Amino acid sequence: MFLKKIPFLILFLQIATVCVSQNTNQNKTFLYEGRIEKLQNDNVILIGTASSVSFNFTGNECSISLQSVDSYEHHNYVALVLDGKYLGKIKIEKGALQAFPIKATSNKKEHRLEIYKNTEARTGGILFAGTTAKLTPISSKKKKKIEFIGDSITCAAASDSVDCDKGEYMDHHNGYYAYGPTLSRAIDVDYLTSSVSGIGMYRNWNDENKDEPIMPEVYQNLYLTKDNSKPKYDFAFQPNIISIALGTNDFSGGDGKKERLPFNAEKYVSNYINFIKMLYEHNPKAQIVITNSPMVNGEKAVVFEECLNKVKNAFANDKAHKTILIFKFKPMKPNGCLGHPDVADQKVMADQYGPFLKKLLNEK
Repeated sequence: MFLKKIPFLILFLQIATVCVSQNTNQNKTFLYEGRIEKLQNDNVILIGTASSVSFNFTGNECSISLQSVDSYEHHNYVALVLDGKYLGKIKIEKGALQAFPIKATSNKKEHRLEIYKNTEARTGGILFAGTTAKLTPISSKKKKKIEFIGDSITCAAASDSVDCDKGEYMDHHNGYYAYGPTLSRAIDVDYLTSSVSGIGMYRNWNDENKDEPIMPEVYQNLYLTKDNSKPKYDFAFQPNIISIALGTNDFSGGDGKKERLPFNAEKYVSNYINFIKMLYEHNPKAQIVITNSPMVNGEKAVVFEECLNKVKNAFANDKAHKTILIFKFKPMKPNGCLGHPDVADQKVMADQYGPFLKKLLNEK
């Protein structure tokens, strides 16, 4: 995609970055969660899937200012939740800041609006540039935390399966209903999603790690890219559990047109081990869970499981960290676009995985 001049540049420079945070902020006006970049004046860039900003307000209406920001102009999406009710997703057209009206229908004196990035990190950020709302203090209770590392399945890419033959890739994202956020709401934990469509542990969906970076190369960048002008990820979230679901793209045959080498189990396992070692450096107390994929079946699924066992066994004598666990999703015939799980399939995955993670958290 070619770079274009973009109208938000001056605005973006005016609200230059002052800090980076992936955790709930300490002021009493807004709550920020997920991979976000905090700017001046309570403005933020929502980066990762289902990253969010929330606030309380009085009165029955207000507006919020949002903008899609990237190196080229394109649209994006957020999901809105008002007073605990999902309102759906709204499209943020390319270009300048846009104001979106919010109207409350309940008789509550105080309302809570939650704004979630519905698209993923690779579609660029979404600037939250404030609200006209009459704000009231907001707080959140301390909860246990889970981080979900993965690919397009973890992003809930292609999960909105209406009109799959229309629109662009980001039109069919619904990160709010990804299995990670869905199960996290069900078991009442905080979550952070670090996922990129098409990405793998040693190679990607249609790339042998020649033209596109793999997860170990982008994870420590806040924006999940190799752009060194972007801030580094600060590891402030400190999850109780880190869930890693990477391998679907490593096992993929690609598009059938571009050259695709045979799956390299040794390289996959080696990269996986080194990736976990990096995670342990920053999250020494975390319980790591590695998963298979509901999209990898047959002989590939057998090899996949063998690889995961090799990864786990590589840490068998590690007394400094919790024992690595393996979770196996059941095979699935996906109903979303481009052969991906749809929203209902994501719920199936959440229902499978959630009880396992809840039990694990309760044992800690």
